[in-house]
Amino acid sequence: MKDGPDIVTFGCRLNAFESEVMRDKAAGLNDAVIFNTCAVTKEAERQARQAIRRTRRENPDRTIIVTGCAAQINAEAFASMPEVDRVIGNEEKLSSAAYQSETPVLVGDIMSVRDTAGHLIDGFEDRARAFVQVQQGCDHRCTFCIIPFGRGNSRSVPIGEIVSQARTLVENGYSEIVLTGVDITSYGSDLPGQPSLGQMARRLLALVPELPRLRISSIDCIEIDTDLLQLIETEPRLMPHLHLSLQAGDDMILKRMKRRHNRADAIALCDRLRQSRPDIALGADLIAGFPTETEDMFQRSLDLVDECGLVWLHVFPYSARPGTPAARMPQIDGAIRRERAARLRQAGEQSATRFLDSRIGTDATVLVETNGTGRTEHYAPISALETLQDGSITTLRVTGREGGALTGRLAA
Repeated sequence: MKDGPDIVTFGCRLNAFESEVMRDKAAGLNDAVIFNTCAVTKEAERQARQAIRRTRRENPDRTIIVTGCAAQINAEAFASMPEVDRVIGNEEKLSSAAYQSETPVLVGDIMSVRDTAGHLIDGFEDRARAFVQVQQGCDHRCTFCIIPFGRGNSRSVPIGEIVSQARTLVENGYSEIVLTGVDITSYGSDLPGQPSLGQMARRLLALVPELPRLRISSIDCIEIDTDLLQLIETEPRLMPHLHLSLQAGDDMILKRMKRRHNRADAIALCDRLRQSRPDIALGADLIAGFPTETEDMFQRSLDLVDECGLVWLHVFPYSARPGTPAARMPQIDGAIRRERAARLRQAGEQSATRFLDSRIGTDATVLVETNGTGRTEHYAPISALETLQDGSITTLRVTGREGGALTGRLAA
């Protein structure tokens, strides 16, 4: 029999990290299926419910445990599902004691949590890339977002713990580490001396010189610090790829979202990043069909793709979350939201295609993930024409593009 539960993960990179923590904490629950849910949209929650019901039909004798953001926010709704045996909160899911308990609903007050426990993971199922949690929670209250109520207030992992985990992962063969959290640009505000994200990343790279590649996950463009900008410009081990939490390109919509930047801020940051690192590839989160969004307002979001030179887009049709201010605003028809999201995705695909085509004939440093496929330093997917070792870092000459991925062969 296999060791440990099956874990089904929805949502963000932080959830992926926490699922690996849970795999260790719940070791021995061989008959269990744990659903680590996401609450960022109603659709994410619907997909989790659907997967839970399907699992119960296919596995009538297995124990089903539900955790994650959707379970934290809406514990009773999941507990009332006949398919669910237990519901565990976001803080509790990282404790071995929670899996030893038989309490049907074990969900505490996430807003009262002040510490971020250091969870040291020896490895991940993916042998190439690993995530390190550096921050948890969020102090901001964007009008569309329910996540702070699933994650609690912002709190940071001390630099020493981050360095210790990074060293362990490198010793275990990982060549790339991704720093992850809910709002990682708020890193350090609760720590002694208030180190910034850039200062922490600089110290991490200095103290773990054997780490080949470091990535930073989604960041808030208004909080990026001067140390991080300098690091982007000068540190080759920091990958030339950033994902920005932009959400919209119209100032009125940004104001109604209660975002802390405007359109000009976003464009200025992207220009500054390209000055620091001319080859940088930028991604962004964008929401289509936010309440009150007119066609002209949407067009400004669409134009932002070209004006900011965005390559990798995560596009979400707006999804009203009960309990958020945006859910009480005048809503846009669902068909319009979906149509606008499709137009944004098409613009993103066109931009990504142009970027991929621009890399043909250049050399790319590739982290090989599995079966000769991997990611370049710009996070572009690539397939090698030769057999390569999983987890290795290899220089490939980009020979072409097939759909949304590059092809390459070993550079001479």
